[in-house]
Amino acid sequence: MKYWIGILGSLFIPISQAGVLEYGASLDQSVWKMTTDTPLECRLEHIIPGWGKGAFVSHAGKNTNMDFELKPLRPQARIQTVTVRSMPPSWRPGVAESGISRVKFYKQFDGLVNGQAAWTMLDELECGYTPSFLFRDWYHQNQPITVSVSAVGFRNTYQNFLGCMQALLPYTFEDIAFTILNYEKNSDELTPYSKRRLAMISDYLKADPQIDLALIDAYSDSAGSKWPNQQLSEKRAESVKKFFTDMGVDEKRVKVEGHGEKQHVATNETERGREVNRRVVISMQRWTPPAFNMEKMASR
Repeated sequence: MKYWIGILGSLFIPISQAGVLEYGASLDQSVWKMTTDTPLECRLEHIIPGWGKGAFVSHAGKNTNMDFELKPLRPQARIQTVTVRSMPPSWRPGVAESGISRVKFYKQFDGLVNGQAAWTMLDELECGYTPSFLFRDWYHQNQPITVSVSAVGFRNTYQNFLGCMQALLPYTFEDIAFTILNYEKNSDELTPYSKRRLAMISDYLKADPQIDLALIDAYSDSAGSKWPNQQLSEKRAESVKKFFTDMGVDEKRVKVEGHGEKQHVATNETERGREVNRRVVISMQRWTPPAFNMEKMASR
């Protein structure tokens, strides 16, 4: 037997069918929205009335990546295995549901589906199917529950999401957090490779406001006199800073220092060694929250 318990004021009451509580947006409730559209992250969110929300997320990086985050209004109360299935639309009677994956939900953490399973969910939504999560809810005395992600209104916003993904930077913070650039002899002119690398760093700096500071330390070889080498290292550091500011980076986020002949990393007796010593080191500082161990937290 299927029956509506309905909506009382702002309180959503789920549908119950054959003893299974069902949460999902109705035709007039289903909304998909791009909540993040940057070169670092693309996020496509969907509200699940009375339960929480779901979000597809992709981040900058060398490899294509996709996650689906299921965020409940109440935290997960325990570890449990969850079945993810695809339900056919009502206009396709007789079509059977199909399995997508089985994932583990951890206590106090959002549900997470990643990799191929997340891509499969996107494919099913684009075809009008409804990805659904089946598990037992601790908050309802372990009653079976289905949390569904509606395909209504998905396609148009999905195209925006794919466009955002195409514009993601093909590298991460870890890829550019520490960089060594080299210079031409007796010059503040960067090598061609170093110029390309500097452009990558500039793009990331502009896209990530969480980077507190870019530290630029410039060094010279020991060819010539000490004082001119000190001045040359300072000039090199300032040239990198100018590159950043010309690209739109706030100069308050860039700190420079020239070290001259100090801290050689190779011999100055060979041309190759001197080339290595003519360098600028760029390091990024960014605050990040501490990492959590899900297994450890779940055991508490």
